[in-house]
Amino acid sequence: VFLSGNGLPERLCPGFRIAELGFGTGLNLLATAAIIQASGLSGPVSYTSFEAFPMSPDDMQLAVSQFPVPDELSAALLAAWVEGRRSFELPGVSFEVITGDARATLPRWQGCADAWYLDGFSPAKNPELWGPDLMRQVARHTAPGGTFATYSAAGHVRQALADAGFSVQRVPGYGRKRHMTIGRLGATE
Repeated sequence: VFLSGNGLPERLCPGFRIAELGFGTGLNLLATAAIIQASGLSGPVSYTSFEAFPMSPDDMQLAVSQFPVPDELSAALLAAWVEGRRSFELPGVSFEVITGDARATLPRWQGCADAWYLDGFSPAKNPELWGPDLMRQVARHTAPGGTFATYSAAGHVRQALADAGFSVQRVPGYGRKRHMTIGRLGATE
């Protein structure tokens, strides 16, 4: 969803910036680090995630063990997480998680993203991560021509992203998910 939906790995280059709403298990970070490692990219990619409720190290370790990611990447993530570090390096990736409600932390963030992974829980279960105000903040922190991808295909989510300035498309989903949503800032269809 997030890699293909944002045109990755093709768009990756030194200095590329990824931001994510909802860090969760860290799987998206690990999948991104794996494609960066496989691509042989020489320069670091910046990856910033916003998470209100970071997982405990034990829960993260259990979750990560269920995914097919390179052992050295998951071990590096878990070691940093156990030590309480929320900013660290993985091969090819400079990572930071910003803890707190994204509605408060994203407006204060000084960064900008070339690609967004909008990975909050479903809008029905976590509506605060999908509101128009937060989607405007996502757009405000997106580079011109920057992209987003999300599992959500909810009409109000697509509308909030369109109202924020993204060209929005509902596309076939991944796995059992029938549809998902992708978009580009400032693009016209």
